[in-house]
Amino acid sequence: MKEFIAFVKKEFLHIFRDVRTLLILIGMPVVLIMLFGFAISVEIRNVNVGILAPQHEVLIDRLANKIDASEYFTVAKWLTSDQEIDPLMKQGKVDVVLAFDNRFASRLYTKDGAQLGILVDASNPNIAASEAMYLMGIVQNYFQNNTQQQIKTGGLSTNVRMLYNPQLRSSYNFVPGIMGLILIIICALMTSVSIVREKETGTMEVLLVSPIKPIVIVFAKMIPYFVISCVVLLIIFVLSFTLLHVPMAGSLFWIVIISMLYVILALSIGLFISTIVDSQMVAALITAVVFMLPVLMLSGMLFPLESMPKFFQWISSIVPARWFIAAIRKLMIEGLAVQYVLKELAILAGMTLIILGVALKKFNDRLE
Repeated sequence: MKEFIAFVKKEFLHIFRDVRTLLILIGMPVVLIMLFGFAISVEIRNVNVGILAPQHEVLIDRLANKIDASEYFTVAKWLTSDQEIDPLMKQGKVDVVLAFDNRFASRLYTKDGAQLGILVDASNPNIAASEAMYLMGIVQNYFQNNTQQQIKTGGLSTNVRMLYNPQLRSSYNFVPGIMGLILIIICALMTSVSIVREKETGTMEVLLVSPIKPIVIVFAKMIPYFVISCVVLLIIFVLSFTLLHVPMAGSLFWIVIISMLYVILALSIGLFISTIVDSQMVAALITAVVFMLPVLMLSGMLFPLESMPKFFQWISSIVPARWFIAAIRKLMIEGLAVQYVLKELAILAGMTLIILGVALKKFNDRLE
């Protein structure tokens, strides 16, 4: 046991001695949280709205003031004809046009009702959908609260509700994804590079001729990165809750348990990579291409899995981050109980056992 503690202490000293690497390991989560939480956002801001109203009416003026008071929209232009819409959109002066019928207020309560149109510049379809949805929400809220009858289409009242994330904050989506990405980088990348470095410098052979068993050496090298990963997780949780206001709606205990399981899985991936390569550069490339890119593209972090072709949905099933991100979203954002993430928990546990078992066996085979 003393020898094991001595090896762990040696690895910690080795990590702390490399100040630049330590700064990257601790500083990178902060930078990514700030970047994805504030700079990279799918939320809309300062959208220029044009109001197409053949006649100025009090009802329309009040609605325009409500839209302009929103943090999302700015009433930039008042239009009087359809011909003005296309030039203004091409010039980028308006992004959305809210088009009212002639004599809108007086026709609102008639049998046929009034027509209200939303014209959106859909050159960017993702933003266009959000703009239309945000604007429609403001309009519906205004008429429901300020008129004697709701806007109806075919006799059916429209009522839009956003559950779990009513403000549509992109940080709610990015934080679980960032956790999956950072842990892969720290655990898989740094563990694999650390072990391969020992091979390149020849110190691994020196360690192996010592009376310590090889399996003890491997775990001694993995434990420091496990501890650093726990510190990084704490930093992510604190920044997410205090700066980005991401809720911890579910059980913190189970959020931590699943995160720890994912850390062990990522460490196992790093150990497996170290058994198949002999170069730090190759280890870094394999981790980046084979594991980091799938986290970004096939985990549901940036793009919804449901919109992908079936083939890529099947491929995403072998990406560990997909199941980790899904579980964290259910626990952290939706506040669900642990029984709703048993599937993800079982898959992550199965992946951990398989990859760790294969990695240890392959490591011993190579030593023999």
